[in-house]
Amino acid sequence: MASVTFEKAQRWYPGADKPAVPGIDLEVRDGEFMVLVGPSGCGKSTTLRMLAGLEEVNSGTIRIGDRDITTMPPKDRDIAMVFQNYALYPHMTVAENMGFALKMAKVPTAERDKRVKEAAAILGLEEYLERKPKALSGGQRQRVAMGRAIVRQPQVFCMDEPLSNLDAKMRVQTRTDIARLQADLGVTTVYVTHDQVEAMTMGDRVAVMKDGYIQQVDTPLALYDRPANLFVAGFIGSPQMNLLEATAVEGKAQIGDYQVPVDPTAAQVMRGNVTVGVRPESWRIVGEGEGGLPVRVTVVEELGADAFVYGTSGVEGTPNNIIVRVNGRDHVHKGETIHVTTDPQHVHVFDTDTGERLSA
Repeated sequence: MASVTFEKAQRWYPGADKPAVPGIDLEVRDGEFMVLVGPSGCGKSTTLRMLAGLEEVNSGTIRIGDRDITTMPPKDRDIAMVFQNYALYPHMTVAENMGFALKMAKVPTAERDKRVKEAAAILGLEEYLERKPKALSGGQRQRVAMGRAIVRQPQVFCMDEPLSNLDAKMRVQTRTDIARLQADLGVTTVYVTHDQVEAMTMGDRVAVMKDGYIQQVDTPLALYDRPANLFVAGFIGSPQMNLLEATAVEGKAQIGDYQVPVDPTAAQVMRGNVTVGVRPESWRIVGEGEGGLPVRVTVVEELGADAFVYGTSGVEGTPNNIIVRVNGRDHVHKGETIHVTTDPQHVHVFDTDTGERLSA
């Protein structure tokens, strides 16, 4: 049993006027890949470091299974940490780096070699075992760091932005490798990233954080389809959701002369100023006389199968950029004006003042 439980775990740095993490409550299930995601300074790395024992917990508790590890030394927590900067010993070979923690734990040489070879086979590192880190690429070094964690056979993996030093192509490949590896090993994993694409593609569940608080915990698709508030709506999704300021008028969201269709649940409760959210793929282009929102095209990003159209609207309440995803074969050109609309089931409605979701 290697579930991880945070109960009002707080970290308050000396001299700070407020806690970095005011008191987090989070349950990570046994064998789950949990991703903590949010902007810089949101407390996600501090939360991970509290779990690893690298930061003091000022109040609250953290448990692994039934063990209270809140005040336990890091070496006794049965956790393996994978860092952003690899943290490899340059004078040691790959095999020595991977087996170093076992050597310090006085694991017999035969057992140590066996575990290192097994981990190397999983990670495709067999031919590199006698090389030094300087002879490896960034992706290979990160796999060595992963191997060093695997050989310890811990109850929990803690990963702190392990892909941020890799180039774009290698990052995509390595995140697939890590997700596959975690699924094969079944080890409970807490993974920190600021990249929401990483979060969406890797996590069984994702915890979105802001200012030390968890805004929402759910599966990637549920976060995308039903964000709990304006922050999650704007953070999850690439490109991000279009957020338009509107006024509630007789159960409809009014933006200038354009009425955004909303679902019945939101129509019954929305009052005054609201913010409506529409994903880029949820717009559809209509004719000029069909009551759509006018968008003057400023940039077209052609991606092959799809294209992203960036434009502006002269209607008050619309943002500087409106993003519309269209078929790559739809011929939309810079400088022209298109008209777009959407359907009630694709519109997210939020209270502008509180940020809370009003839609079903």
